[in-house]
Amino acid sequence: MSLREKISSELKTAMKARDTTRLATLRLINAAIKDREIAARGEERAESELSDADLTAVLTRMVKQRRDSARAYEEAARLDLAETEIAEIAVIESFLPRQLDEAEMEQAIATVIAKTGATSVRDIGKVMATLKSRYAGQMDFGKAGAMVKARLA
Repeated sequence: MSLREKISSELKTAMKARDTTRLATLRLINAAIKDREIAARGEERAESELSDADLTAVLTRMVKQRRDSARAYEEAARLDLAETEIAEIAVIESFLPRQLDEAEMEQAIATVIAKTGATSVRDIGKVMATLKSRYAGQMDFGKAGAMVKARLA
């Protein structure tokens, strides 16, 4: 089952269960996907439908936006709005691949550094590109970048 089919299936389930929070979030996901498809049409891509990797990128971006919003709401003492954003994050993350923990990230970074032959800070771009292609949606690349830099420094 593709990611798009899974989202549609969950949308129907949320409607039947009258789960308003999940339903609203799934509708936001569908809207973001539709926006991305429209943008892709403008780029005149060969295939008309987005791949699961494209959908994962959309979902990852949505999680990042909501984390930023939740942080801003907490700083502004609007905990009710922050809780809404956190609930949306939980729903969106249920469609993303499992995130790697610190130890797994360290192992993945060590493997990629060894494979690419990176020896200095100048090779960070090559290492990060390989990590992004292999572990898209599975790791926080902000943390990974800092870890790679620390290893190569």
